[in-house]
Amino acid sequence: MTTKRPSARERLLDAADRLFYAEGVHTVGIDRIIEEAGVAKGSLFYNFSGKDDLVAAYLGGRDERRRARVGRHMEGLADPVEKLLAIFDALQEAVTSPGYNGCAFANATAEAAPGSVEAVALRTFRNWLSELILGLTTEAGFADPGAVADRLRLLYDGAVANSQLESHPAAALAKEMAELVLETSPRA
Repeated sequence: MTTKRPSARERLLDAADRLFYAEGVHTVGIDRIIEEAGVAKGSLFYNFSGKDDLVAAYLGGRDERRRARVGRHMEGLADPVEKLLAIFDALQEAVTSPGYNGCAFANATAEAAPGSVEAVALRTFRNWLSELILGLTTEAGFADPGAVADRLRLLYDGAVANSQLESHPAAALAKEMAELVLETSPRA
């Protein structure tokens, strides 16, 4: 049985995902991606309008995988507080995975201009995460769901940043702190 070779688009995205995440969006050029993907230069421009379009697709894929990971950790949970804590379990899975190199969105945005495809991708993910957390804090009946959501996002962001800098389990510690926030925050 023969296996179908991935399309040029899939090979380009796979190469972009590996290289951009490992080395940075702004340091890896399209010629390197084309070489790694084993495609003709025309294949890049047939599938993407240019590097920005490829970067947007790379970050879009990262966004989809992150949302799916959170969804897997929430699967089967009914309690909104348990779902909030599952977000930290998903983060723990990510930061302890082999090859973890920090937040792909933050890394890509570090040198990007405001309004760039990188900034838009970061904002898209951040908006989704913020809405998810706020929706769950509201559903859980906290007296000030916005304040609780703000605290949880800060813990999440701190764990993301710290996990790239330190080897200790920042996401697990953030989850413990999130539990304290959730236990001590007044309910409506």
